[in-house]
Amino acid sequence: MSLLKRISRLPAVQQGLGTLAAAYLNLVRRTNRFTVEPAGGDAWIDGHTPFIAGMWHGQHIMVSFARRPQDRIATIISRNPDGNINTIALTRMGVRVIRASGARGRVVRDARAKGGAEGLRAMLKALKAGEIVAFSADVPKVSRRADAGILTLARFSGRPIVPVAVVTSRHIRFNSWDRACLGLPFGQGAVVFGEPIAVPREVEAEAFEHLRQRLEAEMNRVHDRAYALVGRPDRVGANWLGVPAATGNSARSPA
Repeated sequence: MSLLKRISRLPAVQQGLGTLAAAYLNLVRRTNRFTVEPAGGDAWIDGHTPFIAGMWHGQHIMVSFARRPQDRIATIISRNPDGNINTIALTRMGVRVIRASGARGRVVRDARAKGGAEGLRAMLKALKAGEIVAFSADVPKVSRRADAGILTLARFSGRPIVPVAVVTSRHIRFNSWDRACLGLPFGQGAVVFGEPIAVPREVEAEAFEHLRQRLEAEMNRVHDRAYALVGRPDRVGANWLGVPAATGNSARSPA
């Protein structure tokens, strides 16, 4: 492990970086003018809570912007030390963090027989307690391809998946596998909630795959709509269609 890596994992350093990250995110949230869809969002959200807020993995930095002061939101972050800074920042943003592995993989007929059972149980408990659970929908390391894990959570909880997109007109796009996006201050923002998708407890493999494809399409639709609202193209599109990401710098700011 490099010296820089060891320093970045010191508790005091991670606490400082997490606190700084939360302060920056609050600045971005306060200085962008956000449009929320659907209209009358408060009543719409209340009518579907608790739900599973489906996000593409690169949205995890800004998904807390969708939270209203009265909302109780939980999300899952792995126990890897690299997740500590995100945990500190999200906690300061009012999101309860569950440290565990998520539910992943193909159709899960018995949750106890698959990896990620601990995280699945924790999220089921959160939903039962009335919390909204924010959960990334991607296949691990494959940007913008919906995974079975989030549908498994919906299946066992009986709660719908609501695709969510949070974007800002001014942002930095990272050249990571998930094309993570970090908003910049003093622009326009959009929070778009998609059509809820329910997964029956008893579902055949073909129907499950149909729901996975429907979720993927709706996730992409809400992102397209959010970017349209802020007047910017979704520049990650070429990457998730299979065009390799640009190489060189680890991040770039918008033109």
